[in-house]
Amino acid sequence: MDEEYDVIVLGTGLKECILSGLLSVDGLKVLHMDRNDYYGGESTSLNLIQLWKRFRGNETPPAHLGSSRDYNVDMIPKFMMANGTLVRVLIHTDVTKYLYFKAVDGSFVYNKGKVHKVPATDMEALKSPLMGLFEKRRARKFFIYVQDYNENDPKTHEGMDLTRVTTKELIAKYGLDDNTVDFIGHALALHRDDRYLNEPALETVKKMKLYAESLARFQGGSPYIYPLYGLGELPQAFARLSAVYGGTYMLNKPECKVEFDEEGKACGVTSEGETAKCKKVVCDPSYLPNKVRKVGKVARAICIMSHPIPNTSDSHSVQVILPQKQLGRKSDMYLFCCSYSHNVAPKGKFIAFVSTEAETDQPEIELKPGIDLLGPVDEIFFDVYDRYEPVNEPSLDNCFISTSYDATTHFESTVMDVLNMYTMITGKVLDLSVDLSAASAAEE
Repeated sequence: MDEEYDVIVLGTGLKECILSGLLSVDGLKVLHMDRNDYYGGESTSLNLIQLWKRFRGNETPPAHLGSSRDYNVDMIPKFMMANGTLVRVLIHTDVTKYLYFKAVDGSFVYNKGKVHKVPATDMEALKSPLMGLFEKRRARKFFIYVQDYNENDPKTHEGMDLTRVTTKELIAKYGLDDNTVDFIGHALALHRDDRYLNEPALETVKKMKLYAESLARFQGGSPYIYPLYGLGELPQAFARLSAVYGGTYMLNKPECKVEFDEEGKACGVTSEGETAKCKKVVCDPSYLPNKVRKVGKVARAICIMSHPIPNTSDSHSVQVILPQKQLGRKSDMYLFCCSYSHNVAPKGKFIAFVSTEAETDQPEIELKPGIDLLGPVDEIFFDVYDRYEPVNEPSLDNCFISTSYDATTHFESTVMDVLNMYTMITGKVLDLSVDLSAASAAEE
């Protein structure tokens, strides 16, 4: 323990594990500790007995739900965009060799009280019941513009500079109605609110392209992939990776108190009377509570069901986005469903999550629009957790703190936080130009 490290990472949540892996691969000497006796921190994965213990105290799970160890219930469930940044990071660190992915069956959006497949290409736009005949033609033209758009080829820009033109202005040019804009912005570009309409359109066009390219990648019904046995596999895969590069992992280390020198810079971590020295500390908000502030809270329902979500074409894994405007809310609501086809539950069982940024103190009422879409549930658990973000200045105290996980059911916002932290810690931008075919184990 009394050695000196370049970086000590506290907490084995997903963000911390990815950073620890990236820094180890860069040749830094990393010590990774967690006060818990399990991997994953907030983003851990629970079996049935652990799930009951967390939400129901001393009760035991009913026998009809099947064997406890057949369940891997991710506490922060998120799908990965097949061509997205997280997959690039996984390939960059070669951690993909420890993981098997499988495509997610469906990507849907809630519109006017119904659940619809998200149309992602010009051909799908023509078939979608989300739009009337004339709107379909306008949407098809817009989709073709987006598909053909190439940042480096002005011929594809149709005279518009998308770093200047706002999304609202671009959409107005194609005459799309609010209803169409709603599903494009929230279910394709995955914006979490409507601020993007007044921002440059380039970001939205890039996000739409990422969705379409990811969708084409596995020829499935969605652009998303998910590891077999769930996300709980990721922190462990990174732990193995880190060990290959000489990193050290220690679980079940109580306290993990960060030590500071007289200038207020982090210089080590003490646990059980021993101090390990370091130049930098990376951690989740729970390890340095006096350097973070509360910025919101997430409300969610965790459900065990014996059927897929209705109206999702019997998808065994699916994401449904409920845009804020459809519910008269300030933020979107998300449905996430996974099942035995990804080995996260016994045969015939489905795990569904309903999550949103909480706007009230009554999750049961607030989440009702999403829960109503699930049909009958065998069991339901409600949970609310606070979201924190760092308020410290890392250049002054050498503490790099991650932001709490948001309500989204995809990884795009999580991985941006990781990349920004990586740049702050190392002073360089991670090179993510990788061969995407390296993660093709997803195909059965």
